[in-house]
Amino acid sequence: MTNEYRHIPVLLHECLENLALKRGGIYVDATLGGAGHSYEIAKRIGVDGLLIGIDQDDVALCAARQKLGTIPADSCPELALLKGNFSQLDDLLVSQAISGIDGILFDLGVSSVQIDTPDRGFSFKEDCPLDMRMNPRDTPMSAHDVVMTYSQRDLARIISEYSDEKWASRIAQFIVREREQHDIATSGQLVDIIKAAIPASARRVGGHPAKRTFQALRIEVNDELGVLKQGLTSALRWLNPGARLCVISYHSLEDKLVKHLFYEWSHRCTCPVELGICTCGKKPLVDILTKKAYVAQTQEVRINARSRSAKLRVCKRCADSCA
Repeated sequence: MTNEYRHIPVLLHECLENLALKRGGIYVDATLGGAGHSYEIAKRIGVDGLLIGIDQDDVALCAARQKLGTIPADSCPELALLKGNFSQLDDLLVSQAISGIDGILFDLGVSSVQIDTPDRGFSFKEDCPLDMRMNPRDTPMSAHDVVMTYSQRDLARIISEYSDEKWASRIAQFIVREREQHDIATSGQLVDIIKAAIPASARRVGGHPAKRTFQALRIEVNDELGVLKQGLTSALRWLNPGARLCVISYHSLEDKLVKHLFYEWSHRCTCPVELGICTCGKKPLVDILTKKAYVAQTQEVRINARSRSAKLRVCKRCADSCA
C-alpha cells in the first residue's frame, strides 16, 4: 500500500480521439487525478491552449502539478489546477474568466490513491477506519455515520439501489443487529458482518462479498449521482458549438445516468409523433457520437484491471442554431 499517487489513464486513445483536440483550445479535465489524461491532452493543445484540471483531492492536485511540470515550457499550455468537484464546476470556470470550452472529460469513480490509502476507508481488502469521504473537509457524513445511524429500511434501500446487492435486506438486518452491541468503526468489522449475512454458497461467486455494499455506501456518502448530474448539466452550458463532452463511467448507475442525460439533450422536441412536424421549437442541444459505448479491449484490461468495467460515452454540442 502507498500514499504515492499512481494513475493509469483508462481508454486514453479513445478519449484523445473523441475530444477532437485542437491547438490553442480550452479543455477541462473535471477529474484530474494523477493527470494521466491531462498530460497527453496538454502536449497536444500547445502553448496557446489552456488546460483546466479539477480535483477535490489535495494529493491528486500535488501529483498532477508535478507530472504536468515535466512538459517542456515551449510546448506546455497554460495550466489552471483547481480544487473542487462537479457541483462547483460553474464557479470554477467563472473564476478563469473564459466564455466557453472546447472539450471536457469526466473520468468517474474512485482514484487509485483513494482505494490504496488505508486511512481513506474505501477498501474492503484492508482493515481501516470506515470513512469513504472523497473530500473529508467538506463532507460531514462518513460511511461510519451511515452504518451507525441509518434505519434498517434505509440501509437496505441504498445497498439495493446503488449496487443491486441481492442480499441487501439481510445485510442491513445484520448491520443493525451488530451495531446494537458495539460500534462498527472499521472496514474490517463491516466486511465480517457482510460475510456473515451472505450465505456461504453465494459468497463463493461474484467476487468479494463486500464489494457491492462498499460501492453503495461510497455513492451515498459522496452523493455521487446527484453531484454527477449537476456537473454534467453545468458542463453542457459551457460547451462551445462543436465542443465534445466525454464521460467514462465504471458502474451501471453512472452509465445509465449519462446515457439518459445525453438522450434527453438530443431529443428535446415535445410534439406528438403523429403530428409529423415540430412546432415546439425545442431543438437538440447535442449530437450523440457513441450509439454504443467504448469499452476497454483485452490488452488494456490485462495491463489495467480497473479498466474492465469502464464505458466511454461522447456527445457533441450542436451549433448555435440548434440551441
